[in-house]
Amino acid sequence: MPGRWIVKSEPSTYAFADLVRDGRTVWDGVRNAQALIHLRSMQKGDPVLFYHTGGEKAIVGVARVAADPYPDPKASDARLVVVDLVADQPLKRAVTLAAIKADPSFATLGLVRHSRLSVIPVPAEQWKKLLAAGGLR
Repeated sequence: MPGRWIVKSEPSTYAFADLVRDGRTVWDGVRNAQALIHLRSMQKGDPVLFYHTGGEKAIVGVARVAADPYPDPKASDARLVVVDLVADQPLKRAVTLAAIKADPSFATLGLVRHSRLSVIPVPAEQWKKLLAAGGLR
């Protein structure tokens, strides 16, 4: 059973449009211990929701894990890992953090409960609701 994830990025640093343009990227820079645990749990093929932080605060697209976690080639710390992501598709409409917080069914979502994490698992039912809210099936 695949995992389902949210990854977060400041759009001025790396936006979903950048991933679409690039086609593939190394998802690096994760330093938080809990986020690293989640990153190590990702598997090739897992779907990923792409969340813009900062002023936007919204899920804007869907990506996919293209490679299992591997040691960060830029880091000397063996605990740091990265994954490769590929763009799948943009959401038809962004799903804002305000809309997520307003829906009680998302009260347990890591994006709400642990807002500082940059890699967050998403339970299957919440995944379906987030896709639907974004205009996808």
